[in-house]
Amino acid sequence: MDERKKVIFSGIQPSGNLTIGNYLGALKNWVKLQDEYDCYFCVVDLHAITVRQTPADLRKRTLEVLAIYIGAGIDPEKNTLFIQSHVPAHSECSWLLGCNTYMGELSRMTQYKDKSQKFGDSIGSALFNYPVLMASDILLYNTDLVPVGKDQKQHLELTRDIANRFNNTYSETFKIPEPYIPKAGAKIMSLQEPEKKMSKSDENPNSYILIMDPPDVIRKKVSRAVTDTVGKINYSDEQPGIKNLINILSSIKGITPEEITADYSDKGYAQLKSDVAETIIEELSPLQEKIKNLLADKNYLESIYKTGAEKANYTANKILRKVQKKIGLVPR
Repeated sequence: MDERKKVIFSGIQPSGNLTIGNYLGALKNWVKLQDEYDCYFCVVDLHAITVRQTPADLRKRTLEVLAIYIGAGIDPEKNTLFIQSHVPAHSECSWLLGCNTYMGELSRMTQYKDKSQKFGDSIGSALFNYPVLMASDILLYNTDLVPVGKDQKQHLELTRDIANRFNNTYSETFKIPEPYIPKAGAKIMSLQEPEKKMSKSDENPNSYILIMDPPDVIRKKVSRAVTDTVGKINYSDEQPGIKNLINILSSIKGITPEEITADYSDKGYAQLKSDVAETIIEELSPLQEKIKNLLADKNYLESIYKTGAEKANYTANKILRKVQKKIGLVPR
């Protein structure tokens, strides 16, 4: 392996089916990174259990996310693909870093503040502590770059703070990761509330399109997408529903929103919706076929996550041993 390649770490939770937002916003960008960088792509199952999961569903979805990674074009030969819980260093390092993290820092995290307002004192302690696990995920691989959206910038800032504090206390140990902001890949919004990001945890199933949704479901969801009464197709914040549909077309077809707007200058919303639905179906059909074939071959998937875990364990344990030694733990 080329030692000069910069390291990228990223992961997706298996806490629900993945949407076209995950596909267009993250996975398609990851595929572009794999030749230029040394990439660790993780299925972050430990993060998923911050809220209670049905065990059989969690196992099923963990393999599904892995199959989606591979189906989307992430090559297991070029990247390290693994399941987070198969690398014990993540949990161990999380405790060690937690001992160097302040309550005040964690209580300022937006997601914790939102959830604690909603659930009060019955919020699980893992929802308070999970940014430390995220820091450990990133720091164990000497990560240079972390692909982040706006909603995760705060967590990466905390990771940098924790790493700097540890380095200042115990001497240089961790590389300080930088955010990687992809050039392309528009943020895909909810079809029902286009001011909000498309989310697999949304209570309204019409608000998102899942990677595995069949064609008739995709057509139905897009036809129900919220638009407006302007009646003309413009790419502007005043028409968030239309803007979102244009962004989806733009991301899949690789043409600019301005070109799309020009193409639809004399067309109506129904035509735009119909074209968006068919474009999504055309993009997802071969991907769905690949994913189904991969899920039917459990032995192949097992060989991928076992090989990935071996490589990830090797790298992560080197950093973990360094951390343990510097803190003053007796070597094993």
